Amino acid sequence: MNTPTWILDIFAGLMLVVAAVSAARLLTGRSRLSPDSDVDAAHVLMGVAMAGMLASSLHTLPNAAWSVIFVVVSAWFAWRVTTEVRSSADVRAVTGSHHLPHLLHGLAMVYMFVAVSSATASGGGMGGMSSMGGSAAGMGTLRAPTLGLVFVLLMVAWVVFDINQLSSPALRAGRLAYAVPSLPRVRPVAAAVGPGPAMASAAAAVSVPPAPATSGSGGAGSARESAVPDTGGLLGNPGVATGCRIAMGVTMALMLILMI
Repeated sequence: MNTPTWILDIFAGLMLVVAAVSAARLLTGRSRLSPDSDVDAAHVLMGVAMAGMLASSLHTLPNAAWSVIFVVVSAWFAWRVTTEVRSSADVRAVTGSHHLPHLLHGLAMVYMFVAVSSATASGGGMGGMSSMGGSAAGMGTLRAPTLGLVFVLLMVAWVVFDINQLSSPALRAGRLAYAVPSLPRVRPVAAAVGPGPAMASAAAAVSVPPAPATSGSGGAGSARESAVPDTGGLLGNPGVATGCRIAMGVTMALMLILMI
């Protein structure tokens, strides 16, 4: 299959956008302390690696270096998934985790580097992954193509699952939380006004904006405010991470199809 170079360049540019967005998520606000920061780091690595694989003008790391990197990435997400399996009694909660698809992506990247044809691999030593780009034929072929087809089917299935998740109530609620981060809330002030049923009912209707958190404050109010995530506005929207994962899954499936 002879795929035009400009199509591969478009997908390479898409992967660079995914890497840039993920890097921005890592660098903005408290996203660096997020428990899912490893997902953004994996997106950066995979985005750069796949862009270098698709575009001949991009020179990244040698193939051997990328292989080691993605073995480590796969091992990390395997540990995360194993931890989730042990801590959850419901298997459906684990299959709905976003660590499982990243384990799949990491293993697919290792497969693409290890199982690539010897002719392409020898060329990769001169310029890294960039020697694999430029055209579908230039990307080489994969040994054990049946395993590659299995990866393609799994990725397509997960992309469909992610697209369906974009319209799920939980993700819509997350997008609303980031779109309207500071809604006014009701606080009872009966103690400050005085006793009595009339005063209590009037005080319950008083809406006051949330007080800014301070380093010395405590109690239920500050706990409630700290429960609202603050990861950098739009970049912190959970739909952004899902969109990056969808783009990465589609591109990786396309690359595997071209290399089988």
